[in-house]
Amino acid sequence: QVQLVESGGGSVQAGGSLRLSCAASTYTYSRPFMAWFRQAPGKEREGVAVIYTGDGSTYYDDSVKGRFAISQDNAKNTVYLQMNSLNAEDSAMYYCAADPRGNIWDSKRYKYWGRGTQVTVSS
Repeated sequence: QVQLVESGGGSVQAGGSLRLSCAASTYTYSRPFMAWFRQAPGKEREGVAVIYTGDGSTYYDDSVKGRFAISQDNAKNTVYLQMNSLNAEDSAMYYCAADPRGNIWDSKRYKYWGRGTQVTVSS
């Protein structure tokens, strides 16, 4: 029912910034939660940021608080992730996800996923 496409990844030096985009083919107000997850080689997929698109409320993992910001453009059915002060530990494949059931920080609870966009930070 929902197709997600990520873009904006790339290679940057430590301390740099990137903005990721997630475009949803369709998204209804009945399933307003959208999130960014990331997965590095040899590590499990972890939640980065979540947005409740119904009112714009945002939630962040402690590792990115103060550095990353998730935002929305409801008219375009698009969610963004602004990433500042990047460091090598942020290097990962970043995935957009939508429509969780229950715990919004559990990747297994999300119904829809994008293919991912790679972020590489050199130090």
